[in-house]
Amino acid sequence: MKKPRIFINMHYMALGGAERALLGLLNAIDTEKVDVDLFLNQHTGEFMPLIPKKINLLPENKRYKALETHIKEAFKDGCWGVASSRVLSKVVKYLYFKKHTDKKNDDGYISAKLTSKFLPKINSNVEYDLAISFLTPHVNCLRNVRAKRKVAWIHTDYSNLKVTKNIVLPFWKQYDNIISISTDVTRSFVETFPSLKDKIIEIENILSPTFVRQQANLFDVEEEMPVNNSDEKLIKLLTIGRFCHQKNFDNLPLIAKLLEELGCNNFKWYIIGFGADESLIRKIIADVGIQEHVIILGKKTNPYPYIKACDIYVQPSRYEGKSVTVREAQMLFKPVVVTNYPTALSQVKNGKDGVIVPMDNEGCAKGIAEFIQNKKLQESINKYLQAHDYGNESEIEKVYKLLDANYETVS
Repeated sequence: MKKPRIFINMHYMALGGAERALLGLLNAIDTEKVDVDLFLNQHTGEFMPLIPKKINLLPENKRYKALETHIKEAFKDGCWGVASSRVLSKVVKYLYFKKHTDKKNDDGYISAKLTSKFLPKINSNVEYDLAISFLTPHVNCLRNVRAKRKVAWIHTDYSNLKVTKNIVLPFWKQYDNIISISTDVTRSFVETFPSLKDKIIEIENILSPTFVRQQANLFDVEEEMPVNNSDEKLIKLLTIGRFCHQKNFDNLPLIAKLLEELGCNNFKWYIIGFGADESLIRKIIADVGIQEHVIILGKKTNPYPYIKACDIYVQPSRYEGKSVTVREAQMLFKPVVVTNYPTALSQVKNGKDGVIVPMDNEGCAKGIAEFIQNKKLQESINKYLQAHDYGNESEIEKVYKLLDANYETVS
């Protein structure tokens, strides 16, 4: 009997939560049951070597690559249609948002709508049983892939995104189902797009404790995250993510300064990540004079040994869908602190497997300081984490159910 065939589209495999979630999905898939073709717009990113060998990685296509590179490079590579449409989309967006003065986000759909006309069909000789568009904008999977069923993934909290509904909604509506990673993500999405309620299916990010713990033991990070020799133990805080507005790293140095003023002097706050806001973050660190306490470690392909080496993992985000890194820290039995973003309660049981602190800088710093001093609570959370299984590989069964043409809801 011929195995069902699944198509998955992703931009590239850079360091990021969505990319790590995709790796979890790919690792969980049983290729004895299904065949999987993965199409990346661009074959770049630190996670490229981690794509499982059992997954068929389709060849890179230069016109799809031109979606991700600088526009000048796209022209240089001869992708005139894609490059020109990207330029045109900037003009269209400017004129549109000049007329509609309320600032909103088109989530990349204006550009994707224009560029898709200049992109070739992907594996045009194949009709897939299921096509998955794993990250917005969900346009190319609709227009350039043949499949009996198509689904699109939601990774973020839409209550914090002012999307332009009349631009975005027509594309979401064309999918058979929309996959949400948590109940709170579902709620915020449905509040934004109530007409799509019946299309939602919840499938959590698939993460394997075995994989995370194996990766955490691959090397030692003491040179980068040293333990000091003073009588009082150095507290090592760790935060991982892109340097962008969502992650709130621009406030992290200010929170660290407030920690110092609250009497927490023996701590180091390490940051793993990269992004457009890095120079801004470094400037704020210097401006507030907190270089002794806040250390940027940069990009790390394997962040797990650093999580293993920290004392407390901190997620200071303004908003999240469902943080992959928070769950991975819990798998490594690390007490976690998260700010009270809208979806925090869907991931952390306050006082049980982590601590939720206020979003404002003063409240956040006070909450972290109290948690640092509360060794009894840290130990209690550690014991709770060790006694509970945070793996969820069984979520893959929900993906298999999507292959059933008569399937409508997941219980």
